[in-house]
Amino acid sequence: MQQGHSSIVCQALPSHAGLRLDKYLQERFPEFSRTRIQQWIRAGRVRVNGAATEAAYRLKGGESIEIEPVAPPPLRAEPEPIPLRILYEDDHVIAVDKPAGMVVHAGAGRRTGTLVNALLARYGSLSQAADPLRPGIVHRLDRLTSGVILVARNDAAHQRLAAQFAAREIEKTYLALVHREVRDEHGLIVAPIARDPHRRTRMSARVRQGREAATEFRVLSRFPGFTYLEVHPKTGRTHQIRAHLAAVGHPVVGDPAYGAPRRVEGMPPLDRYFLHAHRIGFRHPASGEWLTIESPLPAELQEWLRALERRGESR
Repeated sequence: MQQGHSSIVCQALPSHAGLRLDKYLQERFPEFSRTRIQQWIRAGRVRVNGAATEAAYRLKGGESIEIEPVAPPPLRAEPEPIPLRILYEDDHVIAVDKPAGMVVHAGAGRRTGTLVNALLARYGSLSQAADPLRPGIVHRLDRLTSGVILVARNDAAHQRLAAQFAAREIEKTYLALVHREVRDEHGLIVAPIARDPHRRTRMSARVRQGREAATEFRVLSRFPGFTYLEVHPKTGRTHQIRAHLAAVGHPVVGDPAYGAPRRVEGMPPLDRYFLHAHRIGFRHPASGEWLTIESPLPAELQEWLRALERRGESR
């Protein structure tokens, strides 16, 4: 490969014959995403033997390929007037009732409609102690999980809240409906969690090595084929509750990524996880006072429980 001031030149080998141009370039230069490479091809910034072509062009082997990379515009968190339900606010911290379906912050493929966009429109500025795309964000909830999430309004609050999360001093309570009837009235799942080696979009608790993780649960009520749980994650790993419950044979309702069916016969459709961040307890970052913030179970989840009760009575 030769690289000048503004272009990269490489030579396709005979062994590359038959490969799509965009796939070849993404494998050849993994530091560039395939999406970005395709954008360059469409813009005529990739030339094969001196001529612009398409992403689907099939290499014959031996071609000279020239790329003129251009940096993407920087991602910035921009304010958007999106309604929010605020559970608590003061000059230091905000507790938001995040709806299912809302992404917390911008990332790959998502620039608008996030919780951060909505917060910036409402409050103007948030803490800058973390990534510029995530102002104020101390912890996260999955897109299809609802419930209470804390946001820092200034850097000092961010650092003190982050320290509480790191020290596992913050108490989190979730409500979850899972498939099948859980045998014990309460229990503790202790299993390491790591990225699933076969499906990179999910985590796995069926691995030998990973980050330590512990999840406590107790049964709130039982239904034929389902169990309603109160869940306390003792650690804060990605997808922890979903991965741990699936690992013991009880995937969260509405979570096909972890083994739940997409639809339950005789029940209304549920386009989200039956997983809700119900309560969070923490020390106020300025006063040190212990605060407990609660988010009620959303209406669509309450209706699902009532439908389960009606179905049980009709059997």
